[in-house]
Amino acid sequence: QVQLVESGGGLVQAGGSLRLSCAASGRTLNSSPMGWFRQVLGKEREWVAAITWSDGTTYYPASVKGRFTISRDKTKNAVYLQMNSLKPEDTAVYYCAAGRPFGDPRLASDYDYWGQGTQVTVSS
Repeated sequence: QVQLVESGGGLVQAGGSLRLSCAASGRTLNSSPMGWFRQVLGKEREWVAAITWSDGTTYYPASVKGRFTISRDKTKNAVYLQMNSLKPEDTAVYYCAAGRPFGDPRLASDYDYWGQGTQVTVSS
């Protein structure tokens, strides 16, 4: 079992920045990807970033590449999402997730554990 708790969401103006944190507890994450997803009410959950826990390899979709940065701190068992140059279309609930070992970091279906989500609202 893995427990995930997100924090750091809030209201920010377009062009601003936010840093989301995800505290993980439970089993070790050595071979697992850790990901961030977002979801707008009525729409499918969208992948926004992932990192391989073991070696720190990062993955991003084109929609956020160059603006978002995912990182992890093994000593704190935490994952972060630095979001810069935010746009109103980035408004969503953001979820942290822990994937199954050797899973595809881009696929929500390969993640077994999810946090409760944190709201990010970007005003224009």
